[in-house]
Amino acid sequence: MALLPVADALAQILGDVKPVDSEMVPIADAAGRTLAAPLAATRTQPPFPASAMDGYAVRSADVATVPAQLRLIGMSAAGHGFSGTVGPGETVRIFTGAPVPAGADAIVIQEDVDADGERIVAKESSRSGRHIRRAGLDFETGQILLETGRRLDARAVGLAAAMGHATVSVRRKPRVAILATGDELVPPDVTPGPDQIVVSNTYAVATLVHAAGGEAIDLGVAADNFAALENAIHKAREAKVDILVTTGGASVGDHDLVQSALTKEGMALGFWQIAMRPGKPLMSGALGAMRILGLPGNPVSSYVCCLLFVTPLIRALQGDPRAGEDSSEAATLAADMPANDKRQEYARALLSRDALGRLIATPVNTQDSSITRLLSDAGALIIRAPFAPPAKSGDACRVIRLLD
Repeated sequence: MALLPVADALAQILGDVKPVDSEMVPIADAAGRTLAAPLAATRTQPPFPASAMDGYAVRSADVATVPAQLRLIGMSAAGHGFSGTVGPGETVRIFTGAPVPAGADAIVIQEDVDADGERIVAKESSRSGRHIRRAGLDFETGQILLETGRRLDARAVGLAAAMGHATVSVRRKPRVAILATGDELVPPDVTPGPDQIVVSNTYAVATLVHAAGGEAIDLGVAADNFAALENAIHKAREAKVDILVTTGGASVGDHDLVQSALTKEGMALGFWQIAMRPGKPLMSGALGAMRILGLPGNPVSSYVCCLLFVTPLIRALQGDPRAGEDSSEAATLAADMPANDKRQEYARALLSRDALGRLIATPVNTQDSSITRLLSDAGALIIRAPFAPPAKSGDACRVIRLLD
């Protein structure tokens, strides 16, 4: 059976995704969520002409020739504007963000003024509109500023609040059940037996799920038998999760029972095994409305497959139109790499900058998919196409950053 290319696998996983339901959340809780509806400004910002500097509000005609002597008639501060009108030869002390009083059309900054009580001398002229932020400079009432599918980072949350939104409509967090499989695995709080190791994939996958905007549900560890696997699958279905992620048991060994157990429960298999390294035995399917991604058991393979396939699926379920976009960027190799085989490779690498500011990728000294220490140290994955020729230090490459 020919192995499925990575791009085709991702296209199949995302091909028929429909966003999950929406819900209203307070703006204070909206960080990392994805908008389910566009947001329009409910107010104009700034709502009035505002000073951009500390200084004096003047009529530009009065300071066309300097020095110009003016009479101080009041003060305008943020939240406390001056209610009168600036007439000929008059000025108002003004502070940054304060409303520009009627009659004034310019600001002379305080460094360019000599003040002696009510006697103000402008030493520099200021043209009409100088140092004034016009009303609506940022946005105006009714203007749509955040579109459906926008993920709400700190900048977008701040903008939504400034627009006057106390609550926003976002997609609910996709529910992702995580099931580790294998007789050899125990939780971190259990002392392993002589033939056992501590499970780590669950926690790495859960962290990526949270980072993508999902809700992780730990189903624990299932032993290598049908009864244990069927019990865990039933728990996932009862929890009405959107995605079931399994780790381990997806290969072709006598103890790799995950696919068989899922098929017995009614899973429609989408594909199994793709042309990538690490991560060849990736499985994709569906059990009713629950999507299933079976990740390899080796920690590095599990992490890479989760990053490349689970993360975009979670984002697509939230209605993110950029969920499947290429996230790689250009870099320069710092070491030679041998020719690649028929599988697309994702090689762990350290990242740095050279004296010219170029991004430099140095592949780690071993790419064994069981070594978590080097995955923790790595800052990126170098992407190598199938049958890529040998690469030399200094060659261009593409990398996917492993964000903190």
